Amino acid sequence: MQQEEIEKNSSKNNHKNYTYIVECSDGRLYTGWTNCIEKRLKDHNDGKGAKYTRARRPVKLRYLEILDTKSEAMKREAAIKKLRRSQKQQLIEQGCLEKILLENHISI
Repeated sequence: MQQEEIEKNSSKNNHKNYTYIVECSDGRLYTGWTNCIEKRLKDHNDGKGAKYTRARRPVKLRYLEILDTKSEAMKREAAIKKLRRSQKQQLIEQGCLEKILLENHISI
């Protein structure tokens, strides 16, 4: 995705906060939050994201929740991080990622 497209999408979605799960190249799951999912995924895959994902690139978005506030997104991130892997897998399977991306005009 070109930088211009990311900035354009960022301005459309800047009032939203996201909690997400990505799958790393080694199959491990990483949970985080952001206010711009397109930029955050690019950062993860460019080696500018979390230290955890830098050595496990590329990452692939597997789960996404959209929340109204930063506080809600951070609380949800903390709650998901406490789940067992099997519970995270269940979230991913029931998450309707493609529908969320389409309905919210998010292109990754």
